Amino acid sequence: MNVFDFAMQMETDAETFYRKLAGKSPVAGIKKIFTDLADDENRHYQIFRNLKNALKGEVPQESSVLDDAKNIFSDLLEKKADVGVMQDNLEGYRYAMKLEADGVRFYEDAARREEDAELKELLLRLAEEERRHFNIVENVYRYVNAPNEYLAWAEFSNLDEFHAFGRDVDL
Repeated sequence: MNVFDFAMQMETDAETFYRKLAGKSPVAGIKKIFTDLADDENRHYQIFRNLKNALKGEVPQESSVLDDAKNIFSDLLEKKADVGVMQDNLEGYRYAMKLEADGVRFYEDAARREEDAELKELLLRLAEEERRHFNIVENVYRYVNAPNEYLAWAEFSNLDEFHAFGRDVDL
């Protein structure tokens, strides 16, 4: 399997997963975030399909998902959305963070190996988009999981340990 086939499969899998998360979400804002992420993954797939078919790969435009997600989070905080109904998907959010972290590593590794400067730049831009996706999903996870993370008064000496609690995926 060449790099294009692998990247296309990875993007297809991510798109499918995000559409499932969107379908499971009872909160419209979170549903929109995951639908937008799925659309971005589909756009990445199209880029690699065009490159594989020896067409001129379009240079990806900056994704607006991050700006949209910021607005959605502001709205959720303002309306005090019930995160209890979203907590069923915590494992899904963790898995999505893993997918995005793997995507970042894949594109950065592929860029290091690539000799064509234009393709190298494209791979690095896609790695940066995947990094933004990771941040969005991480914020969803932290928002939904916040009620599970609290400190009892006697635990304030362990604040450094608390910040990394529950986060087993890093970029």
